[in-house]
Amino acid sequence: MGWLDRVEDQVDALRRARALQEVSRSAEACALLDRVIRTTDDPCTRADALVQRLSALINLGRTAEFTRAIEEASAAVRDLAEPYLHGHLNALAALAAHHQGALDRCVSHLVRAARALGADDDPDRDTAWGWHDLAMAYSYLSFHGHALGAIERARQVGLTAGIPEETFAAPGIRLRNAVALDHNGDSDGCLRVLRDVAGDLARFLRAGRAGSLRPSSLAAYGYAAARRAALGDRVEAGGDADPARLIGHGGDSARARDLRQLGQVCLAVAEGRPIEAVTRLDTIQVSDETLGAAEAPRLRSIALARAGDHAAAHRADRHAFRLAAQRSDRLRDVYIDGIAARIDHEEMRREAARYEGEALTDPLTGLPNRRRLERYIGAVVARGERVVIGVCDLDGFKAVNTRHGHHSGDLVLQRIAGVINRVMRRGDFVSRYGGDEFVVVLPETGMAEAVEVARRIQAAVHTEDWESLVPGTPVGVSIGFAEVDGASGVSVREALGAAFELADREMLRAKDRLRAS
Repeated sequence: MGWLDRVEDQVDALRRARALQEVSRSAEACALLDRVIRTTDDPCTRADALVQRLSALINLGRTAEFTRAIEEASAAVRDLAEPYLHGHLNALAALAAHHQGALDRCVSHLVRAARALGADDDPDRDTAWGWHDLAMAYSYLSFHGHALGAIERARQVGLTAGIPEETFAAPGIRLRNAVALDHNGDSDGCLRVLRDVAGDLARFLRAGRAGSLRPSSLAAYGYAAARRAALGDRVEAGGDADPARLIGHGGDSARARDLRQLGQVCLAVAEGRPIEAVTRLDTIQVSDETLGAAEAPRLRSIALARAGDHAAAHRADRHAFRLAAQRSDRLRDVYIDGIAARIDHEEMRREAARYEGEALTDPLTGLPNRRRLERYIGAVVARGERVVIGVCDLDGFKAVNTRHGHHSGDLVLQRIAGVINRVMRRGDFVSRYGGDEFVVVLPETGMAEAVEVARRIQAAVHTEDWESLVPGTPVGVSIGFAEVDGASGVSVREALGAAFELADREMLRAKDRLRAS
């Protein structure tokens, strides 16, 4: 029994919304889902409609609405024991995070999506679409191997559920793989992949199954052909495989619109109109996320070379290469940070195991909580070591909760925890004290060194990309330090209390200086 068989209200409307999105009529689907959300009292219906609505918003490119839509869908899905819903929601949230430029959140959602979809014991056509959207998210993040594995899962589950193979042809996945090769200097590899994509389309056309291809797939096939032509490959015009006709498909999808505009640039190059191609690039607006930030500069390089301006073509090509390298660097940093966080988590888990039966970890951030902080400082002071504590209080956090909701506030706290952890020295200790306050402990450290630690924390927080997470709401941190006096005969709790009070006063003075500046 599939997921929708267990939904009791407005099932026909939910099925209709799915069908509309499959043929790239997401605006109509969104309006239909809004009516369902307003009129249903069934929690399963509401959850399904909110997840579908998030999908429609992503298709339409309505980025400003992503955060709220994820919050509402997450709240509706949270208490439902349905792996498909959790998996599909996380796959969509990964896509949204990617479009917002939040790669760390994107990777976290990808992991959760794969685990939830893999745990579905009764996969149906909805589960197949969940795997499809997960494959898309992998692809946009340039995890091409994972994307191909996920789309194969979608195809297998879909065939079992009666979905034709060509529905999950997903040429966009291999198209993004191809252009990524070209951005990194492997044009021959790019052409090999694009020719394979063309071979699949030819096979579907020969079998008379092209009518089952989704409009977004047709647009991707069209761009793949146009891109081959721009690189000098011979591409037949006219007929069902004509790239000029294919790139006109895609309905109201924002990604298809980008492919259409970039495809017209490619065709202008292929047809001997390179100056027109450059002019088009100067006037169009496409998302960097559709085919990567390097695609437009790379097309500019191809057009300028065809026009004979090889110096300008070389500059554009180097720009494209740098953009592709920056993307790889960001992915590498996310990967390294993820490994570091996993190691920190393992060490923290082993430490916490010493105190059986007691909660020593903050459940939101994974950091040590106040009780563990006190135990740690007690052990340091008992060893006679010098120790400085710092109170870190977020600036702008109230505005985050007010403007963007508590889910976004939780995401900010999680990211702050990661930022602080990342810049601390080996042997330092970080905990969440409560609310939006964090405490750092610096063993064998004086106040002069503490000032440098504060500078590093504030610089790291300042350079974080808060605009993509909480648009229009800057986030900062004020810090105050004090030394714990463990030699005056008072208890550890009293010494910590006195030091915390002094550090808290220093932190408030820092806030006052910030407001006055």
